[in-house]
Amino acid sequence: MLHDWRPFFELTGAAGAQLIGLLFVAVTLGVGLSKSQSSDAIAAFLTPTLINFSGVLFQAILVLAPWPSDRPVGFIVVLAGIAGLAYRLNTIRLKGKVDFVALTAADWIVYNAVPVLASVSLIAGGVGLIAENLFAPYALASASAFLLAAGIYGAWDLTLRIIKNRAKE
Repeated sequence: MLHDWRPFFELTGAAGAQLIGLLFVAVTLGVGLSKSQSSDAIAAFLTPTLINFSGVLFQAILVLAPWPSDRPVGFIVVLAGIAGLAYRLNTIRLKGKVDFVALTAADWIVYNAVPVLASVSLIAGGVGLIAENLFAPYALASASAFLLAAGIYGAWDLTLRIIKNRAKE
């Protein structure tokens, strides 16, 4: 069922891996932040962005591996979706406590709702793979797309905020 999706997951996996590398540039830009501001921002914003890109890479690795059937992938994806959902709920709590930036409504949607939607899509895709439903690859692909979009937004937004904070010093 996932065989026809190979090019899509090759593309998204490569994008996720390359964007992980670009996050190191953002980390380098953030070196000038105060210690407390830096650790709070990393926990609430940078790490979730890294998780977004890593999730895309992980999904691609799972889908592209030569499994005997799609069922093992389905079970792993369901577990990853549940773990992602738990992580996202904790991250939402952390973002509410951080005094690094005031988030707009659009920021809250992209930082929180989109990754939660990606986790739900992963769970649905995994269940679909286990049940051999034809919607499963679409659900997995949408999860990858959601995570890439949220990660790109987060990396760009965080980079701009770091630059603004450095300009204030």
